Amino acid sequence: MDFDIAMTDELLATTRAVRKRLDLTREVPREIIDECLELAIQAPTGSNSQTWRWMVVDDADTRAKLAALYRKGAEGYLTSAGEQASEQGDKQMEKVFSSASYLMEHLHEVPVHLIPCVQGKPADPIPLTMASGMYGSIYPAVWSFQLAARARGLGSALTTLHLMHQEEAAEILGLPDDVLQVALLPVAYTIGTDFKRAKRAPVAEITHWNRW
Repeated sequence: MDFDIAMTDELLATTRAVRKRLDLTREVPREIIDECLELAIQAPTGSNSQTWRWMVVDDADTRAKLAALYRKGAEGYLTSAGEQASEQGDKQMEKVFSSASYLMEHLHEVPVHLIPCVQGKPADPIPLTMASGMYGSIYPAVWSFQLAARARGLGSALTTLHLMHQEEAAEILGLPDDVLQVALLPVAYTIGTDFKRAKRAPVAEITHWNRW
């Protein structure tokens, strides 16, 4: 099979964290989310465990409750971080925190919240090797979902700030005790599709071969 390398590279290079350009007025059909999840679960998992579980929330009242928890966890942090970036004159980080604050203010309006989960919550504290394997078995699937979404005109952003109140979120969602939430992704169609590559450090500056 010959892949379209140029198109594949463009998908990988321009799948951004989308916040301000989420279309809050357009519904996302459930079948589109299902298509993206069908691709997501083709991702590799440690020991082929496939312990991923997915909570998809499109109910407005439930989204509002999750958004309230998100604000409770995010507001102080985002305000402080934004002010610090401004004091330091870091324009790039100012933009990042402005975007994150916008999402906090409008999260309840985003038509779909996707919460990736892992079934088989480990006891605290989690040994490093177990934590690495557990998160390494869900995040590839999350990224595959985001790529599949981008290919269908949808945007998303991986957020974790609601996890500061994960027990309350679990109660809202009716999650069993053995299910661990790992993120919350707002998902919506995007306003325009002209996303660009981000500015990154040259690979040669951050890559080490054989020895550091």
